[in-house]
Amino acid sequence: MDKGGAPASETDFETFLKIDIRVGVIVAAEPFPEARKPAIKLRIDFGDPIGEKKSSAQITKYYQPDKLIGRQVLAVVNFPKRQIGPFMSEVLTLGVPDDDGEVVLLAPDHNVPIGGRLF
Repeated sequence: MDKGGAPASETDFETFLKIDIRVGVIVAAEPFPEARKPAIKLRIDFGDPIGEKKSSAQITKYYQPDKLIGRQVLAVVNFPKRQIGPFMSEVLTLGVPDDDGEVVLLAPDHNVPIGGRLF
């Protein structure tokens, strides 16, 4: 896992606005043993009009599927779907690397209405 590296090139605010990052709540989570790297399959509810979407997340170091239910997370909801083994991932669940490069999920520090867009 990349720990960040050099900063990306400068962009403008209009380009940033094209990335639709929303808060959702995890409603289902299960191990994903077929993945090349250890992962968990998530189903995340973003409310109306987006609804529930699936995501594969390499978060097995710190998170157990049964403990993820009800947790709010941030995800990019407007990237194209991505086939990951036998699973179609519909959103990119966001995280940042710790000192060892393991994923730590991004989430609001207070419960907020699902579907809210990052700004």
